[in-house]
Amino acid sequence: MHLSAAEKESMSTGTLRSARDKGRIEVFPAVVGAIAGHAAIECYGVMGMAARGLRDGVATLLRRENLHRGVEVREVEGSLSIDVFVVIQYGVRITEVAHNLKSAVRFEVERATGVAVSDVNVFVQGVHGDNGKP
Repeated sequence: MHLSAAEKESMSTGTLRSARDKGRIEVFPAVVGAIAGHAAIECYGVMGMAARGLRDGVATLLRRENLHRGVEVREVEGSLSIDVFVVIQYGVRITEVAHNLKSAVRFEVERATGVAVSDVNVFVQGVHGDNGKP
């Protein structure tokens, strides 16, 4: 597979680039992360997005404007690999929530960017009651 100079630069800077006849399109990982984060919080059973990693063993819920911080996006061989860090509601089946979350994130990112998503990994950082308390 031959890569153009722009595609090689894209891989080094972490942006998704697409060269066209009349210009180019660049999508930064934070934008893809925001799309994935918004898709994730709309899923049944998801209380919210969590910051990557735990602070003193506790997951930190992210505010709506920082949802991209709970998502890690990598470009792998022309497709995207996405890690999503979430806090789910107490009492829901974790496997079902994770499966629905993977499908929703994959669909929304592929629809918005036109780039294939190779895998979506879900990391459940915590479980919270309905009132927002752990």
